Amino acid sequence: MLDVSGLDKHFGGLHAVKNLSFTVGEREIVGLIGPNGAGKTTVFGLLSGFLRPDAGQVIFRGRSITGLPPHRVNALGLARTFQIVRPFPHLTVLRNVTVGALGRHAAPAAATQRALAVLNEVGLAAKRDQPAASLTLAERKRLELARALATEPTLLLLDEVMAGLNATETERIVDLVGAINRRGVAVLLIEHVMRAVMSLSQRIVVLNYGELIAEGRPEAVANDPRVIEAYLGTASA
Repeated sequence: MLDVSGLDKHFGGLHAVKNLSFTVGEREIVGLIGPNGAGKTTVFGLLSGFLRPDAGQVIFRGRSITGLPPHRVNALGLARTFQIVRPFPHLTVLRNVTVGALGRHAAPAAATQRALAVLNEVGLAAKRDQPAASLTLAERKRLELARALATEPTLLLLDEVMAGLNATETERIVDLVGAINRRGVAVLLIEHVMRAVMSLSQRIVVLNYGELIAEGRPEAVANDPRVIEAYLGTASA
C-alpha cells in the first residue's frame, strides 16, 4: 500500500530524515518508533504532504504522492492526526467531524450522516452537540481521530493519539485502533506507549537521528541491541 524509498529531509544544517525506506502493507499496522527527536513526525509530514522531501519517493497504492499538497494526498485515501490536537473549539463536536466528511461528501446532509457514523464508532455520539472546547483530553484525542476517519482513509497515520492518557483511556484507544484496522484500514502509528505499540503492531520500524536502525516483528525489535542503545544509551563501564 505504501512504499517509501530513499526519503531525505534537511532543515538548514539539521539532517532530519536520512535515506529512509520502508513499507506498509494492506490492512497492516506498523509502529514507527524512536527516541524524541528521531524524525518520526517529520516523516509523517513528508508522507502527508505538509513537508516536501529533498530526495526520495513516496508511492501510495501504486501512485507517486511525493510532494503533493495535503488535500490531494488526503483525497487519495491517506489521512493523519496531529500530536497537538487543535479542533475548532467553538464548533460542536459534530460540526468538527462534518468538516472532514465534506471532502468525500459535498452534500451537507451526506457529510453529516458520515460524521454521525464516525462519532458512533469512536464513542463520541453523546457529545455531538457540545462545543469541542468542552471535551476532556481523552475525548479531544478521539475527536482528532474522528476527524481523520471522516475523510474515509485506506491508510491512517496516527501521531501519538495516546499521549497524556491514563491506562484506561489508552486501552480504549488501543481497542478502537484495532477495530478500525479490522474493517480494512491500514495504520502507521507513532507512539511512545510501548505496551500499546507492541500489542497493536504487526511490524515495527525504528528511527534514530533520522535513520532506520531496526525493522521487524515487535519481539525482535524490542530485543535489538541498537534499539536498546538508542532508547537507553550505552552503559558506562
